[in-house]
Amino acid sequence: MSDERTYAQAARAWPFEEARKLVERYKDAAPKKGYVLFETGYGPSGLPHIGTFGEVVRTTMVRRAFQRLSDIPTKLFAFSDDMDGLRKVPTNVPNQEMLQKYIGYPLTKVPDPFGTHESFGHHNNAMLRDFLDAFGFEYEFVSSTDCYHAGRFDEGLLNVLKNYDKIQEIMLASLREERALTYSPFLPVSQKSGKVLMTKVVKTDPDAGTIVYEEEDGSLVETPVTGGRCKLQWKPDWGMRWSVLGVDYEMSGKDLIPSVDLGNKICRVLGSKPPEGFNYELFLDDKGQKISKSKGNGLSVEEWLTYAPPESLALFMYQKPRAAKRLYFDVIPRAVDDYLTFVEKFPNEAPAQRMENPAWHIHNGQPPAPGVTLSYGILLNLASVCNAEAKETLWGFISRYLPEATPQTAPFLDKLVGYAINYYRDHVKPKKQYRAPDATERAALDELLRYLDSAPADATAEDLQNEVYEIGKRHPFPELKAWFKALYEVLLGQDQGPRMGSFIALYGRKETADLIRKVLKGESLSAA
Repeated sequence: MSDERTYAQAARAWPFEEARKLVERYKDAAPKKGYVLFETGYGPSGLPHIGTFGEVVRTTMVRRAFQRLSDIPTKLFAFSDDMDGLRKVPTNVPNQEMLQKYIGYPLTKVPDPFGTHESFGHHNNAMLRDFLDAFGFEYEFVSSTDCYHAGRFDEGLLNVLKNYDKIQEIMLASLREERALTYSPFLPVSQKSGKVLMTKVVKTDPDAGTIVYEEEDGSLVETPVTGGRCKLQWKPDWGMRWSVLGVDYEMSGKDLIPSVDLGNKICRVLGSKPPEGFNYELFLDDKGQKISKSKGNGLSVEEWLTYAPPESLALFMYQKPRAAKRLYFDVIPRAVDDYLTFVEKFPNEAPAQRMENPAWHIHNGQPPAPGVTLSYGILLNLASVCNAEAKETLWGFISRYLPEATPQTAPFLDKLVGYAINYYRDHVKPKKQYRAPDATERAALDELLRYLDSAPADATAEDLQNEVYEIGKRHPFPELKAWFKALYEVLLGQDQGPRMGSFIALYGRKETADLIRKVLKGESLSAA
């Protein structure tokens, strides 16, 4: 056994804990299909969103952990429920009046409102693939429409028909009385209109493989359940899909736990073992409300990637997946700096420790070398004090502080500079609010100014930090935190900030002294 596998067997990181469920699942024999199947689901009635990313990246982390624990091959299916009927028109797409005419039609039969693809479903599927490809995920795309029409699900559909009464019993117990009156696991595709019908099924014939359903005009129609002429309601569909494809692992949000339980029961009725699962907590917006595609609250992947690298978003998804987390703009700086810290620690950790490091899971065991970089927080504050609108402004200071660094030799740092400027422009600058210092703060600032004017030329960032700290102790602040908060509010126009020693070293002692002089003279820093 390799050392890596030995370490993996003992690793406590949650992807390894999840992967060990699959090792246990196949401890006696490998799956007959020849591989362990991971699945993620996508409802293409809307564009891919941050929850889609979270599910795929977390599932991929478990898959990679399993690959360190077992020699059984693996696959990841990105499954699209593109045969679902269009239930409502999304608010974020064009040609809404046209789409309104196609309510009830399978998504792969609804015209593409963007005019670029064969259908709305095909358009959103392409968006999903582009989205996943951009992050370098390894997956196989699987279309519900293709599975139903090509006969891939026929055996499963006939199995559902054979076990119709048992599945009805499972489902009806979970439904309101009114809904239960007309519920059927089968949704026939109308032979007259082409719509996916939520209608009453009046007769089933397992031997013939058919059902009789009530058309929209009240007429009764007999149809085979195979060949794309019917699809299943989504919970029976989930259980049938797990059974037919042999899904071994699928995650879902905490809100879907009851649905997972129903899918598991249906999968067992169909004669298959349900997949292992993991229920993650939901994301909350800045007001603590659940993020919703229809509401459009929270944060999108595109917005996150305007202000931070994708690795930081992967870290956010890795950390505490069972805890509800606010997913809003103010979490981005911390996520970036946490990511940088984990990458910096990685080379100096023992092999077993590395598997506990999120950077291992983000980069499949091979994080990049730390390289020359600065914290995102300090770049933000540099942008703030400079009112930076262009990378060149920040690089003027960086080059003096880190002479060995250039945009060419430190490309990741250069990207961070761009991200920090974007974040400053959109989320710091509009909220900046400077204030004048009180008497205690003026006295401390005056002492800091005198120190900066006379400090040794070789004073390090740590030397500067220690002196700022000592100055605060020599003045009657209620607590030292109040001194640092005053520096942030008076010099930066915000209530949070960096380690002042590092900031002064980067921005420059002369430049910091000039800021303090302006403040002590009563000049405004608003346009500094």
